[in-house]
Amino acid sequence: MRRRAALAFIFVTVLLDMLAVGLIAPVLAPLVVRFQGGDTARAAEIYGAAFTLFAAMQFLAAPVLGALSDRFGRRPVILLSNLGLGLEYIVMALAPNITWLLVGRVLSGMTSASISVAGAYVADVTPERERAAGFAMLGTAFGVGFVLGPALGGLLGAFGPRVPFWVAAALSLLNATYGLLVLPESLPRERRAAMAWRRAHPVGALAIVRGRPVLRGLAAMMFLRHVAHAALPSTFVLYATYRFGWDAKAVGLALSGVGVGSLVVQGAVVAPVVRRFGEVPAVLWGLAFGAAGFATYGLAPTGLVFCGGIVLLSLWGLSWAASQGLMTQQVDATEQGRLQGLDGSLRGVADLIGPGLFTLTFAQFIAPGRDLPGAPFLLAALLQLAAITLAWRAVRRARPASE
Repeated sequence: MRRRAALAFIFVTVLLDMLAVGLIAPVLAPLVVRFQGGDTARAAEIYGAAFTLFAAMQFLAAPVLGALSDRFGRRPVILLSNLGLGLEYIVMALAPNITWLLVGRVLSGMTSASISVAGAYVADVTPERERAAGFAMLGTAFGVGFVLGPALGGLLGAFGPRVPFWVAAALSLLNATYGLLVLPESLPRERRAAMAWRRAHPVGALAIVRGRPVLRGLAAMMFLRHVAHAALPSTFVLYATYRFGWDAKAVGLALSGVGVGSLVVQGAVVAPVVRRFGEVPAVLWGLAFGAAGFATYGLAPTGLVFCGGIVLLSLWGLSWAASQGLMTQQVDATEQGRLQGLDGSLRGVADLIGPGLFTLTFAQFIAPGRDLPGAPFLLAALLQLAAITLAWRAVRRARPASE
């Protein structure tokens, strides 16, 4: 019962965090345009830079926060991060110019890396056999934030582009207060590790895979998965608009379908599949569904077929939760924060290179004589096929969870 209560606490913590992130999504770009005096082209450049800064800060901060949580516990790191995130949204809400907006974006990227600590929390409080289900719970929180956050942000943005920032700040501060009152510590003092600053940076974080071929292969697979995921936010709208002539309403409905599909898989499919077949088949089948979904996106002759790809790609979520469960089995209890910090850094690198990779691919393949607008999604499908190879080679040597 206590473990379920702890998982419920961390679910609410992540949910509030993701809602806050989603709230500002619809109004950040219009606010940048306003700061640039209506110059959309220049605003687009700065908007892209804001996302790059956010990803770079996650890349740098995730291993630091993970190592700190291994040393001092998960609870203080999560609480301080939520407090910092709330203060940073206030900075962005009050920003008088683009410089201050970018400063807030940098700081929010640093504190948003605390999501990695939430993953370590799940590993702390769940038995090995149930960790995939625990990570699926985090995936559910992400999905709810993805669906509700932007929708609420759009509604609040009607009252002014800064209103969602204030509400996001309130949610983050509420999150910190909630955690202060009810979030228990998950890492006992006897399981904490000494702080090693040489490992608390992105390069040092790679040391955790040394001498662990299974973990190394799974980490490489997760990196390819993170890169492929970048195809969705960077080219989904561009492709659907160009290929099928969809308007904003149609794109919005499709994106909602993506969010709902993710919610269903993470909330209702992952746990029974892993319980019935185990993590290894769930990882491999999830990656196969991902490859099939991306290929369907890229080759779809009609919008209806494209929507069928949403179902396949939703099942891709099997691979994330199951692989997280497998990876946590490869390290000691004192290293869970470092492991999640490494994953956060890998995600940060993927977010740095992925958007440019897929948008440039899209631009190249819609040029005259190269009529293949689905090329970015086909590239993502190939990445998933490579990820299957890496995962298969790794999991053949993975020890069973029962050992």
